[in-house]
Amino acid sequence: MAKVYYSAGIDHVSGALSKPGKNGQHSCQKMLLATHRTAATTSSDCNRIYLRTTPKRSTPPTVNELFTRQRFAAVKAAVKARSEDLSKVDADQAAFIAQKDQAGGKKTMNAYLWSLECAKYDETHPRS
Repeated sequence: MAKVYYSAGIDHVSGALSKPGKNGQHSCQKMLLATHRTAATTSSDCNRIYLRTTPKRSTPPTVNELFTRQRFAAVKAAVKARSEDLSKVDADQAAFIAQKDQAGGKKTMNAYLWSLECAKYDETHPRS
């Protein structure tokens, strides 16, 4: 097992050190992931480094996955449009503040707008 000695000022390394790029980009082919364990032990060897290859999908997307992707894209666009529509901002903010502290209320404005637009999308696009 290799030993890593850190330079002065670096206690440990944790997280993704390099990520594979999207298709067509020049980047590494594997993800380099480092972990640092902060447990109370007598061992000082608490760092691990893993190489993870990019997963390849073996099956085509199902109808349900395609529907979910389409729904997500449509709701995302609707939320963006609604948050930029100045005629609805004041009413949406007032309604958000009124429901925020209730049981089951959305805690962020973004979550509130997503719940409204998801409900509107599901109402107009029933699933078979």
